[in-house]
Amino acid sequence: MNLQHIPQIKYTESGNFFLLAGPCAIEGEEMAMRIAEKLVGITDNLQIPFVFKGSFKKANRSRIDSFSGIGDEKALKILRKVSETFKVPTVTDIHTNEDADMAAQYVDVLQIPAFLVRQTDLVVAAANTGKVVNLKKGQFMSPESMKHAVQKVLDCHNENVMVTDRGTMFGYQDMIVDFRGIPTMQQYATTVLDVTHSLQQPNQTAGVTGGRPDMIETIAKAGIAVGVDGIFIETHFDPANAKSDGANMLHLDFFESLMTKLVAIRKTINTF
Repeated sequence: MNLQHIPQIKYTESGNFFLLAGPCAIEGEEMAMRIAEKLVGITDNLQIPFVFKGSFKKANRSRIDSFSGIGDEKALKILRKVSETFKVPTVTDIHTNEDADMAAQYVDVLQIPAFLVRQTDLVVAAANTGKVVNLKKGQFMSPESMKHAVQKVLDCHNENVMVTDRGTMFGYQDMIVDFRGIPTMQQYATTVLDVTHSLQQPNQTAGVTGGRPDMIETIAKAGIAVGVDGIFIETHFDPANAKSDGANMLHLDFFESLMTKLVAIRKTINTF
């Protein structure tokens, strides 16, 4: 996939990795704009191609009383406002065929959640919008098996597809990243490493997913070192009180320092 096919994306000739980042879920306009403004400033300064990420709804929560969204259209309009205000592309998850057409009116990249990546009708619905499609690798899938998900998009005459590794189940309550999978999946499509979701600790008895944010820098550095095309990181200015995935998000205060380190590693890797 050519990054330049993503509308409004900048710095594609910088030699940097590209970045998908933002909060797990859109909790409101003020928080989304605050996070976006910070991320745009950092990525402009470091010349990192940037896509703002935010889920307009969360359909895969552990408990029925967990936060699922502020309303579909309201959240999608916030994503569009972020894009128009800061002149950056946006990405959001979809969960049903109907979501595809609706979300495509507001965002630039449609993301298929890992649990749903084998749902042919959903993948096809996303591909048929003509938007860029980001396929999350299922926690239960091998890197090699993702070529079939990619092919579904290509068979819809849409070549704008990427794959994102978000870890593989290790037992019942932990995830691991097998970095051997990155070059494997790069044979099929542009490949992204979802750092923060790879550090989830799911299936907790309380019904709230845990995480290891202390390992974010380690996993991110390793991903850049092995040559991943893009990095995916969820961030928030108050992770402890975030309405979704706070346990594994990167605090916004630490974002610039991490990006500076990753850019330096990428620069070194590019000399080899």
